[in-house]
Amino acid sequence: MLNDRAQILLKTLVERYISDGQPVGSRALQQFSGLEISPATIRNVMVDLEAMGLVASPHTSAGRIPTALGYRRFIDTLMVVQPLEKIRIQQLEQQFQPDNPSRLLAQASNLLSELTQFAGVVATPNRRAATVRQIEFLRLSERRVLLIIVMPDGEVENRVLLTTRDYSQAQLTEAGNLLSQHYSDCALHDMRLRIKNELRQLQHDMTELMTAAISAGDEALACKGDDYVLSGERNLLHINDLSGDMNRLRKLFNVFEHKTELLQLLDASRHAQGVHIFVGHESGVSSLDECSVVSAPYTANGQIVGTLAVIGPKRMDYQKVVPIVDITARLLGNALSA
Repeated sequence: MLNDRAQILLKTLVERYISDGQPVGSRALQQFSGLEISPATIRNVMVDLEAMGLVASPHTSAGRIPTALGYRRFIDTLMVVQPLEKIRIQQLEQQFQPDNPSRLLAQASNLLSELTQFAGVVATPNRRAATVRQIEFLRLSERRVLLIIVMPDGEVENRVLLTTRDYSQAQLTEAGNLLSQHYSDCALHDMRLRIKNELRQLQHDMTELMTAAISAGDEALACKGDDYVLSGERNLLHINDLSGDMNRLRKLFNVFEHKTELLQLLDASRHAQGVHIFVGHESGVSSLDECSVVSAPYTANGQIVGTLAVIGPKRMDYQKVVPIVDITARLLGNALSA
């Protein structure tokens, strides 16, 4: 446990280091902490904080910098987040145009990057959980059927089905109505399981059509876009904390390119309540050891469908980044639900 004086000095040290990027000495701490104590007393407190692993002394300076553990203590107990002003939120809200869900994700990613000057990433909605609002079949020719899938967000997917027999338009309409009425708002994955269990109750001549529809729907969703939308990754090239080590930068950009580890991290964030912060090695991704990830899940119609995040150096202004991530997640969710 830290006493009040040690907490104030740690908070001041973290804030000064985030602001200036230079090791913080005892005289700076005396000036900015508001404490009426001598530099010698401050140095003694710094020795204690260093022994606890909260600060470290670079070889080139007598000042201290926060460690990952120091940042974590600051985030958990000392940070004071100021919510964005209402007028600022309204300005941000105007940037979301709910006419196209894919465009919304790109808008959110760009917004995160522009506001923080770091990398902004938005994981696309979980496709296994994608639901369907309406299914229609149109007869094209003797054994060719056009499948039309309408998603809750208004997007339409079309696929041509090749069938083993000829269906009349009346049969196709009946099959579409049956699927839409009984399985609307059901995820395609769940729909497949339900239809498999209920096939015995369906007319035999419709089973092929319905099974083909679900398979085509799965394929359509699997081909939709990337797993996430990334913006502003080049901003990281200009951050001194990261750009001084080209090998580290290459590993970081490999994470963006290969996706798997980053997607696993974003997926883990889906289960967090509100904003979650990973500092350095907490992400479990070795290439992000010198970075922090500030993430939050976003919703559509009350259901969590994805995650967005800001990726930057550990020396980021968390008090500024946290509300930006929080409000962007909420605005994206509102736009997707509109």
